[in-house]
Amino acid sequence: MTSTNKTLTQALLKFSKDYSQYHIEQFGHLPIVERDEEWLSPCEQGSHDEEHNYWQGCAINNDNLPENTEKALSFTNVESALNIELHPDIKVYFTTLFSGDIEAKCDEGKLSLLFAWNRGDFERLQENIIGHILMKQRLKQDETIFFAVTDEEDMIISLDNNNGQVWVERVGCKPHKKISDSLVEFILQLTPSSEIDEK
Repeated sequence: MTSTNKTLTQALLKFSKDYSQYHIEQFGHLPIVERDEEWLSPCEQGSHDEEHNYWQGCAINNDNLPENTEKALSFTNVESALNIELHPDIKVYFTTLFSGDIEAKCDEGKLSLLFAWNRGDFERLQENIIGHILMKQRLKQDETIFFAVTDEEDMIISLDNNNGQVWVERVGCKPHKKISDSLVEFILQLTPSSEIDEK
């Protein structure tokens, strides 16, 4: 693991922890999620009530991957299917944490960081990334990989696969506003937020 990847991993784990702490300070408990016995996650932290569980992001490691799966999550199948190499930062981003969406704020406004909830969700995420990149190729646009959604309809935050810069783009359009030179720089400027903290 390069020093940049290690720094990104540390930044993601710290921000996830900060988000959990923020939620406890604001609401008195960890974030909650609707309980679904068919969609369990190592993030779940016990019952909130009959229909909801507490959750917090957790580092992905061999201990929380199902026994009948490969040792580690990877994007090898995506890269083979598309015949491209994904930027190392986006691979680190999506293989560091299992987590629910993490609400955050930056200078541009509110956003939700997207993560895989469990192994099945990671596979679904891979399919969505393949679809997004195929759309970019069909439109003859540079490849980007989305990792967050904003509170503006159809606006996503994505990473430029060529250089690792972070951009705002409208779905189906070219990125139109650079907001960070790197993913780690972007994560470090975020502050935890909540969908309901200003209502």
